[in-house]
Amino acid sequence: MKKRRSLKIAIASDSFKGSMSADQATRCIEAGLLRALPTAHCIALPMADGGEGTVDAMVASTGGRLVRRRVRDPLGRSVSATFGISGDGSTAIIEMAAASGLPLLRVDEQNPLKTTSVGTGELIRHALDAGVASMVVGLGGSATVDGGVGMAQALGARFRDGRGREVGPGGGALVRLDRIDVSAMDPRLSKVNIQCACDVRNPLTGPRGAAQVFGPQKGASPAAVKRLDANLRHLAKCIRRDLGVAVSSRPGAGAAGGLGAGMIAFLNAELCSGVDLVMQATGFAERIRNCDLVITGEGRMDRQTAFGKTPSGVARTAAAQGIPVVAICGCLDRGFRAVHDVGIDAVLPATGFGRVSDEKRDRPRELRDCAEQVGRLLALGRTLGVSVA
Repeated sequence: MKKRRSLKIAIASDSFKGSMSADQATRCIEAGLLRALPTAHCIALPMADGGEGTVDAMVASTGGRLVRRRVRDPLGRSVSATFGISGDGSTAIIEMAAASGLPLLRVDEQNPLKTTSVGTGELIRHALDAGVASMVVGLGGSATVDGGVGMAQALGARFRDGRGREVGPGGGALVRLDRIDVSAMDPRLSKVNIQCACDVRNPLTGPRGAAQVFGPQKGASPAAVKRLDANLRHLAKCIRRDLGVAVSSRPGAGAAGGLGAGMIAFLNAELCSGVDLVMQATGFAERIRNCDLVITGEGRMDRQTAFGKTPSGVARTAAAQGIPVVAICGCLDRGFRAVHDVGIDAVLPATGFGRVSDEKRDRPRELRDCAEQVGRLLALGRTLGVSVA
């Protein structure tokens, strides 16, 4: 009797926000699968889309390392922040939220009129010190609406008011901006390729802009939103006049409180789909070649999952190679069936197995249990003579 070959399964999960990193979720799925399919060959490929978990996912996938440095938080206080270096040492991976993120502030401290992205610029400077040739900067989770001015100030740019004084931190100070001088910016920046992982296409200003859409989430009152939007318009005009770069209507310019615009204008960075950028950097398409199945996942799966989130990017790449895809999520929400249109063949909620719990400590167990059931279904299919591929 001919011996069956082992199934080759790639596991490419995003983080389950608040409970598991992408690497932890991927490992839990692998452990559950192997309970039912002990001979399966599993390839662990933690994924992300530019937001939380991007550094961990890319470091884990490339065999890289983490670097911890002191930088300034959104209110200028010293904080310890981490960025990644890829396994070959050529690429730095930075999450702007590590230095300039909303979780670094108490609710009563959230005020984008005052918060600054200076710490993100300091992380970029530390990455330059590591001698990298390229950077991936994740734009997401920011506490700021300063158009990336703080980031650029940390790297040597000067933003002067009408009296030649440096404008202060925060989106509220941009109203005083008169001139931009980038002549003293760190010269190493010109030798580094910078790509920004971005999962939104919002412009810098207007009804869909950084202030109006995201400002309230960061503590901005209706009056503050109007001020911030006007100040970003003023910043865009100054950028166009002094640097010759049009940023206001660029898709993604409004990401991370306008940091997208700042990355374009001050660092000549490219804004890219977050999940596509992570997959490219980790060689995802090549690493899943000849797999029988790809399993992906995220904490909540809904209609938005189909629009640029990690599972949709994973499914699109797998479908191009004719590989079926199963997704495991923490929970399902309205419109989740939209994911079938982007190549996800089946979706299973992890909380549907065993005792449903609100405790974060139980979620890895629930994920392992769900993955085990996926493995059992695969084993049953093989017993019945049903092809997986």
